[in-house]
Amino acid sequence: MRRRHGFPPRNGEKQPLSEFAPAGKFGRLFPKLRPFTPSVESLTDLGNAMSDPSPEKPEGDNLKVPAGFTYLGQFIDHDITLDTTALQEIIVDPLAVVNFRTPMLDLDSIYGSGPEAQPYLYQLDDPDLFLIGTTNETPGTGDPKIKPSLPNDLPRLSSTLAVLGDSRNDENLIVAQLHLAFLKFHNKVVAGIRDGSIKPTSSIDKSVFEQARELVIWHYQWIVIHDFLTRLIDKEQLEIVLKKGREFFSFKEQPFIPVEFAVAAYRLGHSMVRAEYDYNRVFTPRPGGVTPATLELLFAFTAKSGKLGDFANIPIPSDWIIDWRRFYEIDPAVPFNPSRKLDPFLVDPLKKLPNVPAPSSLAVRNLLRGRSVSLPSGQSVARFMRFKRLTRAEIASGPDGAVAVKHGFDIESPLWYYILKEAQIQAQGERLGQVGSRILAEVFVGLLEGDSSSYLVRNPDWKPTLPAQIPGTFTMADLLKFVGDLSPIDETNNLNP
Repeated sequence: MRRRHGFPPRNGEKQPLSEFAPAGKFGRLFPKLRPFTPSVESLTDLGNAMSDPSPEKPEGDNLKVPAGFTYLGQFIDHDITLDTTALQEIIVDPLAVVNFRTPMLDLDSIYGSGPEAQPYLYQLDDPDLFLIGTTNETPGTGDPKIKPSLPNDLPRLSSTLAVLGDSRNDENLIVAQLHLAFLKFHNKVVAGIRDGSIKPTSSIDKSVFEQARELVIWHYQWIVIHDFLTRLIDKEQLEIVLKKGREFFSFKEQPFIPVEFAVAAYRLGHSMVRAEYDYNRVFTPRPGGVTPATLELLFAFTAKSGKLGDFANIPIPSDWIIDWRRFYEIDPAVPFNPSRKLDPFLVDPLKKLPNVPAPSSLAVRNLLRGRSVSLPSGQSVARFMRFKRLTRAEIASGPDGAVAVKHGFDIESPLWYYILKEAQIQAQGERLGQVGSRILAEVFVGLLEGDSSSYLVRNPDWKPTLPAQIPGTFTMADLLKFVGDLSPIDETNNLNP
């Protein structure tokens, strides 16, 4: 029988479980571990040293993880967490912080509360289907020959704001286009159920919308566990949790989001971000391109974080439709953008975030957030989980190491920094090390086991049924190929005569 809660005693003593958090709150995996709260000045110094020394050099690329997974990670984060508390130096009790998302992999960032409660997310004459927006009526300046008004943007209000279940999915253009892909994924599943080419997950009498929603969510959950996680964490740790049960993440009735996950381990994606991308045939550093898609441009062409209304009316121009072949392993003839390695280095644009109060460095902000919620040190977590700790010499390595030693972080390190350093040392930056991997495995599996409607609870032996390169599996590449919108500006001859 699988062990779902708690873990066995060690040395004959009963070990403490995770801190039980009320529904809708954050909590702790390791409530008995001593908080690590070094000075703000020392964390600021370390954060400023976490700068990518060679942001454009290929030796910093992680060829094992296409860049699309960086933004899938952000999309998943928006599905399970929303913390609106301000960054501050005072210590915050996680149990007092509200999580405004359901801590489940249920795509509520897409579906909201459904077509009856939030009809503006859906088509008025067919509420089983999501509303899809069109690109700008004015041609883009990158390539004005591409047809305008294509069905490849989020639905938007006259204010430029996108009509979404979660407005954060319009914070950068890649996540916005990913959200759009999931809207189209649902709509295509609805069409398949209606014409009989797609079978629902069960024979229980449900509406077409509910059948499609369940099928979409189960395939998404499979992607999270078997495509996203297996690329980014130690597969051994995932297999242990799936086969033997969780050891550290316990909850009573409903799961919560642990701060060790939300504020440390799951902030791995910040290290994966590139300064610029080969976005499509227009916005690329390759020959024939107008300019690379820099982070600044990817934020500018959104309403949530940028100045979309300043760019010729309201929606995105058609030349900013994404080419998914450049972000996932879809077409061997089209090279994909690799993510940057998982290590303690962030690219320069993340050192000066726009429109945020000081500090503007993302690394500094992450370290201060960890202090504000009283995270334990990385070494204490590794010791508690019975993993081999990084040595002082390993912590001291690299350009960041001198600063770490200066503040004694080679003895005790901030958890987020430790997890990135562990990835660099134990896995050469290709995936997370033991501590980071186990935290992610425990929490993601726990979120599914705590959701009575997930495939892992309803039908643990279920396998994906939608078309895939390998039948019985399903990946993000499979999802995008199923939707069929891989590169609209190239595939549909969308050129003006």
